Amino acid sequence: MTASADTKAANQMWGGRFAEGPDAIMQAINASIGFDRRLYAQDIAGSRAHAAMLAAQGILTPNDAEAIGKGLLTVLSEIETGNFPFRVELEDIHMNVEARLKEIVGEPAGRLHTARSRNDQVAVDFRLWVRDQCDAAISGLTALISAFLAQAEAGADWVMPGFTHLQTAQPVTWGHHMMAYVEMFARDRARFEDARRRMNECPLGAAALAGTSFAIDRHATAAALGFDRPTANSLDSVSDRDFALEFLSAASICAMHLSRFAEELVIWSSAQFRFVRLSDKWTTGSSIMPQKKNPDAAELLRAKLGRILGATVALFTIMKGLALTYSKDMQEDKEQVFDAADNLMLGLAAMTGMVADMSANRQSLAAAAASGFSTATDLADWLVRALNLPFREAHHVTGTLVAMAEAQGIDLPDLTLAQMQSVHPGIRAEVFEVLGVENSVRSRQSYGGTAPDQVRAQIARWKALLADKA
Repeated sequence: MTASADTKAANQMWGGRFAEGPDAIMQAINASIGFDRRLYAQDIAGSRAHAAMLAAQGILTPNDAEAIGKGLLTVLSEIETGNFPFRVELEDIHMNVEARLKEIVGEPAGRLHTARSRNDQVAVDFRLWVRDQCDAAISGLTALISAFLAQAEAGADWVMPGFTHLQTAQPVTWGHHMMAYVEMFARDRARFEDARRRMNECPLGAAALAGTSFAIDRHATAAALGFDRPTANSLDSVSDRDFALEFLSAASICAMHLSRFAEELVIWSSAQFRFVRLSDKWTTGSSIMPQKKNPDAAELLRAKLGRILGATVALFTIMKGLALTYSKDMQEDKEQVFDAADNLMLGLAAMTGMVADMSANRQSLAAAAASGFSTATDLADWLVRALNLPFREAHHVTGTLVAMAEAQGIDLPDLTLAQMQSVHPGIRAEVFEVLGVENSVRSRQSYGGTAPDQVRAQIARWKALLADKA
């Protein structure tokens, strides 16, 4: 197409207000087809629903509606097979589809835009796309939760150290640690489910900002597109992107959780810990050090949070200063959300693969669980129960015994009874029963505790919940 033909095409789409075509730089900054082409399926679905509604309301003739519907399916097929001629001079996916539709069906294509605007058109397209991403995130999180459940079930009674400040704190079980992430990612899934429910209102029919004088049926188009209802205020319908912000917010929290476990995998797979082994599928070698097995997939997942969180901040920044209703600033909403959604889904898939594939080193976990005076709290609790000491006094006695053991380079269970009685004469031989890590974790029977019985109960609860969801 020649430059003059490009100008003519653009002017035809804009109508008679503009005598000249856009400057090349203006065209470059104004066009969004380079990225919003991803909305093609949603755009065509919205247009087909709109055309069918117009026909049902007697605004379009049945023949015109049929031609438009078939023509839009042809456009859909062309795009999906890679045979669609995207044109920058037509700016966005909406005008590209409409222009191609006119080439296919002729004059009826010009009637499709009756009773709508690009403002409500993009609002419904984008909302449909984000809704699809919520569904994808929910599915991805379900798979990830299942992978953590499998790990938890396999090691429900394997002891490992629990940490605070990355220092050994108390013994816990592998299953309990895995179930902590089940809880986190389940809340992430609930956030996407909640966001999906809230965004499931249809803005189509709000037109430019004030609604339309045509006798349209917004409930019909909402139902046809799978929405619960039409949006209730035309100004709000075209001017807000809180549905996208809510998706990004949920994605940022989810990515933060992915990053936290990725950090644990990096630490745990190191030679200093050897808690887990990641297979060759999720690691890489070094170009110079042949012994290296780097947890690159986990490291990259840590970094993905930056992109997703950055997208969230960017869209908040775009929206925060906009008066009602639509402003062209809002064209910058999509690239941020597209990138965040892509990276979230990649992160969920990669983490699911790593969790399902990783193997825990039970021996290393158990050895680490028994080190670092991890049963000191159990000793303090025993002093309270058996000797009726106030907890603060028991805490002091235990701290003194820890210092004694540390000075000798041994752990608490390695102290003799006589050494313990030198700190408090009431200590009896039965104290050694609580100093074993296995006994320690079995004793944590409070609801949500690390005892294997409690862990297995939580696993059963979550498996039942997943089955109900399915």
